[in-house]
Amino acid sequence: MKTDIVILSNGPGEIATWVRPVVKQLGQRFGNTQIRISVLLSPCPHSTGKESAIALSYPEVDRVLPPGDFFNFLLWGKTKNNWHWHPQGIVVFLGGDQFYTVVISKRLGYSSLIYAEWDARWYRYINRFAAMSQKVIDKVPQSYHHKFSVVGDLMADTVLEVEDKPGAIESNVRVGLLVGSKPAKLAQGVPLCLAVAELIQQQLPAAEFLIPVAPTLDLATLGKYANLQDNSLVSALGNVEGELITLEGTTYIVTSRGVKIKLITHYPAYQDLIECQLCLTTVGANTAELASLGIPMIVLLPTQQLDAMRSWDGVPGILANLPGVGTILAKIINWLVLKQGRLFAWPNIWAGSEIVPELVGKLEPKEVASLSLDYLVHPAKLQSMRDSLIAVRGKAGAAKQIADIINKEIT
Repeated sequence: MKTDIVILSNGPGEIATWVRPVVKQLGQRFGNTQIRISVLLSPCPHSTGKESAIALSYPEVDRVLPPGDFFNFLLWGKTKNNWHWHPQGIVVFLGGDQFYTVVISKRLGYSSLIYAEWDARWYRYINRFAAMSQKVIDKVPQSYHHKFSVVGDLMADTVLEVEDKPGAIESNVRVGLLVGSKPAKLAQGVPLCLAVAELIQQQLPAAEFLIPVAPTLDLATLGKYANLQDNSLVSALGNVEGELITLEGTTYIVTSRGVKIKLITHYPAYQDLIECQLCLTTVGANTAELASLGIPMIVLLPTQQLDAMRSWDGVPGILANLPGVGTILAKIINWLVLKQGRLFAWPNIWAGSEIVPELVGKLEPKEVASLSLDYLVHPAKLQSMRDSLIAVRGKAGAAKQIADIINKEIT
């Protein structure tokens, strides 16, 4: 009889960088004859709407419960297709709320395992924990330490897989532009990055540029943020417009001065990103993924439109997204947060210091381009940043160790 492995997850980052390496290891260890892998997706504010399809695309995954059906299962144990469950199984937390692991494992009568990146909760009720680092365990009472194993950083496993792939293209200068996925960020990120790209190419004519397009974003919508007619912030952020042009099957945004920016539409675009010497990125999960890939970055927080950031955790995030008054509250919250002088990029938060530059304020393209050029023409500075990112990201091998823990629990 097969054993059910139930994986709880939520957002696009977790699906790509946590779920994928773990199910791959499980598939290699057990094959499809011993286990059945079910992925249960809880609602996520950063959802692209394509998480279910991405999870189902993994050959090891047998079935996926979409976010819209999650709470019906959490509360009542019901699925639309009346899923069958084997007597033996384990619930594995790889994103979302750790409390869901407690509820679902009790409902199904299965063992439970939580991958704890920063904090471990509900340790009285969970069977096992796979901790990213010893720091996670140190926060827990000594009497529960026997439940914990340090496995390392799951995102580092994704990096190892990407780095092992051959065929990386060497380029004189390649710059990634991560302009965001939500309207408020795109309105600032697209025109600012277009203007910066033009300034960089004036000094480095061989420079190449790419934009990884979020899976929720169609190219026509992205192109509108590059036009003054559709985006009034173009004039405030360098006044550089662009248009969509398709050449030999590849779509570009081409600026008024002829700078071509390649649009990468497959997701995740890690193989393309690791070919970049530097990335310019908005604040958010992008910074964690770039850090795990060891890609030097400059983090941009333009405040020309102060309500752009609305993804805060807890009460601030709820207030910033309220209908009607959310925009006003977001501006107030962001103004207060920015006054604190805190760090925003994930690698800086992990390190406790600014290992990648964060530019905050009413940014000018010349300022961003000047700093970018300083790094691009000084490879030693880029290498120093890369070394710092690799040092903070953690060691690879977490997925294999998680598979080992699952094997012990179910056998």
